[in-house]
Parts: sequence; structure tokens; C-alpha cells
Amino acid sequence: MRSIFLAFTMSMAGVCASCANETPVEPVETSEKNTALSASADDAELAWGPCPEIFPAGCEIAVLHGDPSAPNADIFLRVPGGYEIPAHWHSSAERMILVAGDMTVRYRGHPAASLSAGDYAYGPAKLPHDAQCTSAGSCTLFIAFESAVDAESYAGALD
Repeated sequence: MRSIFLAFTMSMAGVCASCANETPVEPVETSEKNTALSASADDAELAWGPCPEIFPAGCEIAVLHGDPSAPNADIFLRVPGGYEIPAHWHSSAERMILVAGDMTVRYRGHPAASLSAGDYAYGPAKLPHDAQCTSAGSCTLFIAFESAVDAESYAGALD
């Protein structure tokens, strides 16, 4: 096994050595409208809009990258302090980082998780969950969806 690893390492070193003499690849321009190279949750240029109708008033979304009706969209979701996100599920898995505030997230069959700013959470596709912003101030969550962004109500128990 060690000899296979060494052979692979040596062959990759040769490939990389030959790369040094090649012309660098120019970046490709994108035609996507909602492409942020960087964004802050408090950026005044973000366009915030309402969440899907299943969420009570006060929930807002800003699209950071991609088309929410297509795969691989990134969004910020913002709710006021004390806001309760009702039980729901998504067709897509979601990768999340809490950007601001403190939040409790509960997935069906799992114990509740307390998140603070900077914490990561993963939500499998179609697994019902709810959440609550436990901060006095607002909570902002970065969410990367694998499939189109959607949210379906869930009326069952999460325990």
C-alpha cells in the first residue's frame, strides 16, 4: 500500500511541476443575477423579501447566490428575536451556519440543538423540523440548499 501511495505522490509531483509552465486560466464571467462574491448579513444592498407563506410574518429571505427555483441556491434567512419557525420540511438537504443570534433547532427524532453565532448545522432532506430564535435580537441563518428552495408544513409530532 505504501508503494502505491508513493507512486501516486511522485506522479502528482510531476504533473504539478509541468503546470508551472502553463498559462494561467482566466476566470469565466457569470451571467447569474444573484451572485455575491461576498456578503454580510447587515449589507444594506441585500434585497430582503418574505419567506414562504407557511411562515408567520416577520420571516425574511435574501438570495445570495443562484436561483431559488433551481439547485444550489444560497440564502440568508432572518427572523426577529423570540420568533418561532413552525414545523416544516424541505425537498432538499440544507447546510446552515447561524450568522447572528442564538437559535434552537429541533429535528424529528433528535434532541433539540442550541446554536450560537458561528455554529454549523445540517438538515437532511425531508426531515421535519422547527426552530426558535432565542435571542432578544434577530437571528440570521445562512442556508445552502442542494435542490430548489421550498418549505412544506408539517403537522405531526417531532418527538
